[in-house]
Amino acid sequence: MTTSNHNSTNHLFAYTVEEYDAGNGKKAKTWTRIGVAFPHREGPGLNLQLRALPLDGRIVLLPPDQNDATPEERPRNR
Repeated sequence: MTTSNHNSTNHLFAYTVEEYDAGNGKKAKTWTRIGVAFPHREGPGLNLQLRALPLDGRIVLLPPDQNDATPEERPRNR
């Protein structure tokens, strides 16, 4: 299966998020892009193509922003 049929306006990036102790008593998170989700050609739903599986089973799907920054580089307004 190829992903060449999707465009940048309708796909979502798949991330795994790991929380760790930053050493200064605070928690920090590492976001690792592990794949992409894109619409089926025929009907509703998404195809999810992963290059890795998260150890905790949690996958975060986010749309790309115009600069394609990683989530930790994005401004937080959620």
